[in-house]
Amino acid sequence: MTKKKLLLHSCCGPCSSGVIEGLLDEFDMTVYYYNPNIYPREEFDKRANEQLKYLQIMNLPCVVGEYDDKAYYTAVKGLENEPEGGKRCAECFKLRLLATAKYAKEHGFDIFTTTMSVSPHKDFELLNEIGKAVSEEVGIDYLWANFKKKDGYLKSIRNSQKYNLYRQNYCGCVYSLNSRVEH
Repeated sequence: MTKKKLLLHSCCGPCSSGVIEGLLDEFDMTVYYYNPNIYPREEFDKRANEQLKYLQIMNLPCVVGEYDDKAYYTAVKGLENEPEGGKRCAECFKLRLLATAKYAKEHGFDIFTTTMSVSPHKDFELLNEIGKAVSEEVGIDYLWANFKKKDGYLKSIRNSQKYNLYRQNYCGCVYSLNSRVEH
């Protein structure tokens, strides 16, 4: 039986490590690292390199999307003062999932999803609602998932230790960094 081709949007190496192992047997997988929200650029590069490091270990292909922070700032314009997890985050999710869906459609993938639901700080229902809406808009299937289940987040922590992966201490955007510094 031929496996479906899955494009897995990844926010970072540690989160992807908690998800990939559970999907390997079911899908022919490529990881798509697209995160124009990450601030500063050096942090984006550091996370991308950690993603690539992990995927080399797992022998999986990766596409690193363009760092286009202007697209992120345009998407969240007017939402700068929203709290973490609020409307700004929803727009950020939509931006990244839309780019993932378009890439998947353009490059012959059958289905797409995101690793972001592995995080205890992310609303998996909101992510999945956005993923489904984007899927309908672009015309490609979306894998509805809650990767926190079956100890997904715990696996990501363990894999980070096992493979010596850098684990960031903020979501990625300048607003989450500032929020972290303030508290």
